[in-house]
Amino acid sequence: MKLMRWISVLLLLSSIPAFAEKAQDQEALLRAVTAFVQGQMHSFQGKTTVSVEHLDSRLNLASCPAPEMFIPPGGHLLGHGSVGVRCAKPEAGAPWTIYVPVQVTLHTVMLVARRPLSAEKILSAEDIAEQNGEATRPDILTDPSQAIGKVVKQGIGAGQVLRQGMLRDPYAIRQGQSVQVRVEGNGFKISTEGQAMGNAAQGQSVQVRTASGRLVAGTAYSNGVVRVTP
Repeated sequence: MKLMRWISVLLLLSSIPAFAEKAQDQEALLRAVTAFVQGQMHSFQGKTTVSVEHLDSRLNLASCPAPEMFIPPGGHLLGHGSVGVRCAKPEAGAPWTIYVPVQVTLHTVMLVARRPLSAEKILSAEDIAEQNGEATRPDILTDPSQAIGKVVKQGIGAGQVLRQGMLRDPYAIRQGQSVQVRVEGNGFKISTEGQAMGNAAQGQSVQVRTASGRLVAGTAYSNGVVRVTP
């Protein structure tokens, strides 16, 4: 009789699906997502608050020894976003990928316009002020060095929070400007005159039409120099 009981117990245990012992620990996964987000926010100045939504309890994922976290293409972390989690080699079953909703709040010192700023104005320290607030997007400027010396693209109102897209580097080369085209290679240097076909900040690419009519592309430098790689 005892033997029959043991056989019944063994049959019951063998009927439990294998994935029940290999299910991913959801709480551990959410902790890993939180740690990933906090790591991504280290480059931002200020206090970060991370809120991660719980996964659907009906979701059965095969246990993963090394889940990989990533930010989806075009995604962001500040405000409402999501973190992708993929497992290429789960302990059982097929690879899986999920997206975990997150909300990230950054309390930091932001730069604002001290006064109305007109287009093409080169910013100085007197044009900006610092203001405590909640950053909701990653392109908000937080350090004066990110703004001083930059050029305003379009008019900015007083008190408006400054973002990267509002400013640009000053042009080293302007469209129509006469420039010196320098070509340097292994053991040779060539210099000729040309005309810039567009605007470019230092280090940016710009097209130049040489005196012979040839169109070349090079890198803009100060003092009207464009370097071309042969």
